Amino acid sequence: QVQVVESGGGLVQPGGSLRLSCVASGSIFSIFLMGWYRQAPGKQRDLVATITSGGKTNYADALKGRFTISRDNAKNTVYLQMNELKPEDTAGYYCNAVTNTFQSQWGQGTQVTVSS
Repeated sequence: QVQVVESGGGLVQPGGSLRLSCVASGSIFSIFLMGWYRQAPGKQRDLVATITSGGKTNYADALKGRFTISRDNAKNTVYLQMNELKPEDTAGYYCNAVTNTFQSQWGQGTQVTVSS
């Protein structure tokens, strides 16, 4: 099994930056895709970005250019660098890992609040 734990959320002013981290543990060799999703109160959970085990990335169109997903295989960690944050980026951010048997594991989420 795979477990993922997010960290790095917090309160930031509009225009600021944050970097989220997601550490994977367990059967990490079986993970072929990791990603970040976000969910605002009363809304559905939406894709932010994904990255494959080979490093191929995919982004929500509206976030391209401001958000960057990356990974450090040595640390079993995936990052989400968020720049030029806006109040509408306020949400719970969730890490997801998908294994080669198509099991999907979610983290507990980390809250990002963009406000002055």
